[in-house]
Amino acid sequence: MTNSVLPLRPRDTCRWDVAALGEVMLRLDPGEDRIRNTRQFRVWEGGGEYNLARAARKAFGLRATVATALPRNEVGLLVEDCILQGGVDVSHILWRDFDGLGRSTRVGLNFTERGFGLRPALGVSDRSHSAASQLEPGDIDWDRLFGEEGVRWFHTGGIFAALSETTSQVTLDAIAAARRHGSIVSYDLNYRPSLWAQRGGSDAARALNRQICAHVDVIFGAEGLGSRASDGSPHDAIAAVIEDFPNLRVVATTQRYAHTANRNDWQALIWADGGYHASSAYPGLDIFDRVGGGDAFASGVTYAFLAGHPAARAVEYGAVHGALAMTTPGDASMANLAEIERALTTSDAGVIR
Repeated sequence: MTNSVLPLRPRDTCRWDVAALGEVMLRLDPGEDRIRNTRQFRVWEGGGEYNLARAARKAFGLRATVATALPRNEVGLLVEDCILQGGVDVSHILWRDFDGLGRSTRVGLNFTERGFGLRPALGVSDRSHSAASQLEPGDIDWDRLFGEEGVRWFHTGGIFAALSETTSQVTLDAIAAARRHGSIVSYDLNYRPSLWAQRGGSDAARALNRQICAHVDVIFGAEGLGSRASDGSPHDAIAAVIEDFPNLRVVATTQRYAHTANRNDWQALIWADGGYHASSAYPGLDIFDRVGGGDAFASGVTYAFLAGHPAARAVEYGAVHGALAMTTPGDASMANLAEIERALTTSDAGVIR
């Protein structure tokens, strides 16, 4: 299939289908308990940007790598082991010497409750001084990654860009290099109030995202980015964005209404080739763990475009993959391509024997 929406580099000229830039944290999951009461946690790896690369490899069988930094200690090695189990390449991880206390470098932690009924999901970050947040311009050889090795699709986002002043510039440098070497660049707005609470709030986040989005091909999310206010509809939000950023080729966003923490209405919308394409609607979708659903949507869209599908099909891959990812615990998707494509054609949830 030929993709007319995005000018993708030929697969045989690139080592990587997908490369991601972002922080990989440890998610500490109390299961059915609450963070404040539990006496045990299950450990997962996760991070908005990384989750797309992991799903690209594990769910869709693509070649994926992640650029990040970790401390050289047992906790850093635990994160690496999780990444390796996810099939993502670790050759672009920078290892930082550990000072014995975590005063200068450490692994970021994310304590996350799944939520239930009237109690929403809850995330509590403990990530100050993380190795990834201290990445600086020049630390990573972007010309090696995008030029010598070759990348078809590069993904990063607003979570990593928000970690520090230096990661904002690292993000811009990486995007510039990706574009220089012909890689498609996607960026997930992923606004997190906690990351901007002491850095200027939503206005500062919006200013940075607008600076970055002037140089990318694909964005995930749209609310709050355009210069004119939207009326709350996703169509209007996207229209405001594409008016401001004529460089954009694709804008994709999810639409969610939470009746309870574990019952959501779910749908998605893509603008591409001058037209809007809505996914099938999933009213009253049962949710087990909502964290990571947006990343799974983004990875489904990414896979579909890399596979040559049109935008109308890409939004369906994204929506159904996001829906499936929210049926299992942890940030990362546990679906595979056969399950995703089955769910695209049937809603039968009977036992498979």
